Amino acid sequence: MKFRPLHDRVVVKRVTSEEKTKGGIIIPDSAQEKPQEGEIVAAGPGARDESGKLVPLDVKKGDRVLFGKWSGTEVKIDGQELLIMKESDIMGVVA
Repeated sequence: MKFRPLHDRVVVKRVTSEEKTKGGIIIPDSAQEKPQEGEIVAAGPGARDESGKLVPLDVKKGDRVLFGKWSGTEVKIDGQELLIMKESDIMGVVA
């Protein structure tokens, strides 16, 4: 299925978190926190300002980003768990 986000929304795939601590202790899935870092899978064309002019997004497909713990809506597309969120929910791009 093809999915294209509208306006200033982006589709983010969470990056997998470490399953072990630095000391070698394995953390079970139920105890792990969901990562707040992800990769942009798709991005909308941008939002419109008051005059109707299209303002493009600052992020693009492939960018690694940090976002808030409770940001976005979780969806499952083609068996993948993804997040759909507004660009304003993204805190920054990881360089």
